[in-house]
Amino acid sequence: MNKNKVDLSAVIRKIPVFLQLFLNFCLVILALILSFLLVKEIVVFFEILMTRGSSDYKLFLENILIFFLYFEFITMIVKYFKEDYHFPLRYFIYIGITAMIRLIIVEHDHPTDTLIYSLIILILIIGYFIINITPLERPVHLWFFNKKEKK
Repeated sequence: MNKNKVDLSAVIRKIPVFLQLFLNFCLVILALILSFLLVKEIVVFFEILMTRGSSDYKLFLENILIFFLYFEFITMIVKYFKEDYHFPLRYFIYIGITAMIRLIIVEHDHPTDTLIYSLIILILIIGYFIINITPLERPVHLWFFNKKEKK
């Protein structure tokens, strides 16, 4: 009976390690796919420049923003590995702002939608500002952090 408990606890401790390895493998595969799509987007840039000239600036700007979305996702995966398996929240905010700017450029026919997208960008920027002014470590002496000071 005691041996079964030890074996079960050893297996339970290995589950997070296995899941972390699986997650890392999947993120590497995703980074490779995104890298391929990033290179493909560069080919599309050259195709737009060579065939259509500079007359279709909306399409070119849309592709630039798609390029930056790929770039930001790859950068976020790199930061995940560099910062000990942690996604920094600011990268999600960067991606959200870039996606909203892309929507404004691509779908700017309806003024109310453009206003809503602009308000979303403002909210994301305010959130980014709040993240930057918030201290990384919580102070111990505040009453709402139920931690007791070590003496």
